[in-house]
Amino acid sequence: MSEQELTFEQMLDESFKTIHNGEAVEGTVIDVKPDVAILNIGYKSDGILTRNEYTNDSSVDLTQVLEVGQTLEVKVLKVNDGDGQVILSYKKLAAERGSKRIEEAYNNKEVLTAKVTQVLSGGLSVVVDEARVFIPASLVSDTYVKDLSKYLGEEIEFVIIEYNPHRRRYIGDRKQLLMEKKAELQKELFEKIEVGDTVEGTVKNITDFGAFVDLGGVDGLLHISEMSWGRVESPRKAFKVGEALRVMIKDIQDTKIALSMKFPENNPWIGAEEKYAVGNIVTGKVARMTDFGAFVELETGIDALLHVSQISREHVEKPSDVLHIGDEITAKIVDFNLENNKISLSVKAMLNEQEKEKKAEEAAAAAESDVEAAPVDVEALVADAKAEAEAEAAAAAEEAVEAVEETAEAVTEAVEEAAEAVEEAAEE
Repeated sequence: MSEQELTFEQMLDESFKTIHNGEAVEGTVIDVKPDVAILNIGYKSDGILTRNEYTNDSSVDLTQVLEVGQTLEVKVLKVNDGDGQVILSYKKLAAERGSKRIEEAYNNKEVLTAKVTQVLSGGLSVVVDEARVFIPASLVSDTYVKDLSKYLGEEIEFVIIEYNPHRRRYIGDRKQLLMEKKAELQKELFEKIEVGDTVEGTVKNITDFGAFVDLGGVDGLLHISEMSWGRVESPRKAFKVGEALRVMIKDIQDTKIALSMKFPENNPWIGAEEKYAVGNIVTGKVARMTDFGAFVELETGIDALLHVSQISREHVEKPSDVLHIGDEITAKIVDFNLENNKISLSVKAMLNEQEKEKKAEEAAAAAESDVEAAPVDVEALVADAKAEAEAEAAAAAEEAVEAVEETAEAVTEAVEEAAEAVEEAAEE
């Protein structure tokens, strides 16, 4: 058939290019609606690109990502869908490109970044150029994550650890990167910190026994016993995840860091020896009780033991029989041990002392009352004192006279005996 014999329709058909299923073609957007776009692909029929063939995200509005006049490469799914329409796909071509991109990253151990599009029961799904990569829950983080939904919509970094295009199986690993980064940060941190240093951190996780504080890629444990000089009933009540803290490095063992908020300058026991000296009377509140006694909080960080035997002058079987948490107690300090930070109290000793003081005051008052009641005769008192002095002087004089008389008698006897001796000698 000559060209002159060709019909207009035949010549028009021959002016268009030929396309085949699976072929990649370039098209220009000539109309776009939220769920479908029409592309001129240089064929006798325009191509139809639905939202489902543009992306795996069913929430995408095509009018927000495509515009009239825009060109893009698409894949021909069907040249004729039965109605003379050409069905196109953007995501399948993108997935093929994504597969090649993933292969390159797998071979080169390259770090990829992609947005989490789905949270599955066993992990996360991310998309690299419309190619799905699955990250198992065990490889999402370097710590256990109970709820993976927090990652939805976030861009995360990962590496490809399994590439199987035949099964379209692409496995990613985020944990590996986190551990490598953590090891690097850990090395840097351990090179610059020492025991006793004060550092800033953020509460990362809270348990019944303490809180884990992120010091910048490395976690330190703030044990419940190191949270305050006072008592902390529950770490969960004392702190919140994400809270910024100022902590002190208490100890470093290998890769483990022990933290403390019991700063030395805030130690309530500094100066306590004078304030709580033995014999002082103090007041505090019952903080906790045991079978052997009650612990009384004198101030934040300083508790004193009130033994069951010292609660009252009467016999007390157990503290809870007469005391309650929060009761205000006034007692005497009977022992202070700064070395072990221990103070002992006694209500009994205080009551006994108060009774003695009361009796002494009563006796003094009674004596003073008697003195005031008796009239005082000064002249009589002087006369009595004078008479007593004269009597004592007379008695002393009498004693002196008697002594002289006794001496005289002794001398006389001695003289007489001497005379007799002389006479006897003369006779002989």
